[in-house]
Amino acid sequence: MYPTQMTGIEISQHGGPEVLQAAQRPVPQPAAHEVLIEVAVAGVNRPDCLQRAGQYAPPPDASDLPGLEVAGRIVATGTEVQHWQIGDSVCALTHGGGYAEYCCAPANHCLPVPTGFTLAQAAALPENYFTVWSNVFERGGLQPGATLLVHGGASGIGTTAIQLGKAFGATVIATAGNARKTTLCQDLGADLAINYREDDFVPAVKTFTQGRGADVILDMVGGDYIARNLKTLAVDGRLVLIAFLRGPKVELNLAPLMVKRQTITGSTLRPQSLAAKAAIAESLCTTVWPWLESGQVKPIIDRSFPLHEAAAAHRVMEANENLGKLLLTVKPAIT
Repeated sequence: MYPTQMTGIEISQHGGPEVLQAAQRPVPQPAAHEVLIEVAVAGVNRPDCLQRAGQYAPPPDASDLPGLEVAGRIVATGTEVQHWQIGDSVCALTHGGGYAEYCCAPANHCLPVPTGFTLAQAAALPENYFTVWSNVFERGGLQPGATLLVHGGASGIGTTAIQLGKAFGATVIATAGNARKTTLCQDLGADLAINYREDDFVPAVKTFTQGRGADVILDMVGGDYIARNLKTLAVDGRLVLIAFLRGPKVELNLAPLMVKRQTITGSTLRPQSLAAKAAIAESLCTTVWPWLESGQVKPIIDRSFPLHEAAAAHRVMEANENLGKLLLTVKPAIT
């Protein structure tokens, strides 16, 4: 049994972190294809900050509460759910609503907690791993022996991309903003870590690759990085854009792109269809979960905040202070 009311973190109005406020809400009920999860830990992601600021509206069918990933225990299942049982421990990619004591998620967007993992470690997986797998491997087509350039290497996305790239047999280059962050990138296996405040990544990558450039670039910076990325990209290379921290509008000379047969692509995860995200989950379970269970890759967690301190977590993220993932502990007793 579970209660009818819960605590969730509302966006009281669009604005800074202070607009995140704890409030009482009815516990949501799972639709036919969903499960209801008693949340132990929720992940904090940059789209949560954008939603809070009014720059990333949730889809019409999503909860208005922020939170795109959780880990916890299933306490109810929809009528069409067959592969999960009440009491199962899972981590899940959610459509929203993760900053709460209970959250619904599509059953086929849930993944088992990897063997030996705590729920806190599992909560750090869905958003980053879904994003990296779909963009670096599916859209970017990374192959063993290729070179991957990861911007924001010390972020949750970055630490995931470095490790998965290495596990897949790629050469990995990462950029980060200080010595602590570049050291972390190297510790995770990056073959080269560039402090972008001290060195221009364009000549650094060209020198390291003996003039060839990177085959795949994962970029969440945008702005002036886009033209610089194209200069860094190899012949037949793929630039994958997943965010625009420096803005989406740029002026580009695309003639070199044609000569070098380069590709610019990108995606966001939340608007994709239920079926598309279910397919990513299946690929992760088949390919990546064994790497997690063997210790070949691991989530990098910076720190965790109590649910009611969600605003503090957002301040850390927006100041780019974190090395790895930020979490919200919702139910300490079951983590």
